[in-house]
Amino acid sequence: MAQVTSDKIKELRELTSAGVIECKKALEEAEGDIKKAIEVLKKRGVAIAEKKASRATGQGRIEAYIHMGGKIGVLVEIDCETDFVANNDLFKQACKDIAMHIAAMAPEYLSEEDVPKEVLDQVEDKDEFLKEKVLLNQPFIKDESKTIKDYITDLISKTGENAVLKRFVRFEVGL
Repeated sequence: MAQVTSDKIKELRELTSAGVIECKKALEEAEGDIKKAIEVLKKRGVAIAEKKASRATGQGRIEAYIHMGGKIGVLVEIDCETDFVANNDLFKQACKDIAMHIAAMAPEYLSEEDVPKEVLDQVEDKDEFLKEKVLLNQPFIKDESKTIKDYITDLISKTGENAVLKRFVRFEVGL
């Protein structure tokens, strides 16, 4: 078994923002391999998110983003369990990031369930359509290895609370 050093724990923390204990456990499980430890943390994050999915989200934030030049504007609502998390810097940043993503990527639907059957029936490549037009399926503009759904899952694992992207509206001058 490889030695888990404080330097490796620090490096994994910087890459993932996970807690010290979680990083240590992940490195031990991955036998000191940083890449494997990141995968371990991702799996744990998904498991945490699944456990918290049924919890009520009565608090949250509405974030506004106006793109430079004032031609594109976005409002997005992301709910969480407590006002403590809603006012947390990590949660606030996630709301801003998602609002900026919506401005840039112009999704038309929040989730696959929101796409009308008639629209989906007229599309040749359904998978590509869902990836381009559904917000939760879009690759996140700041890290294209993740979807918006993955980004929300990461947020849940970092804050320890359920978070739900409820709705959004995007305005663009001339459309």
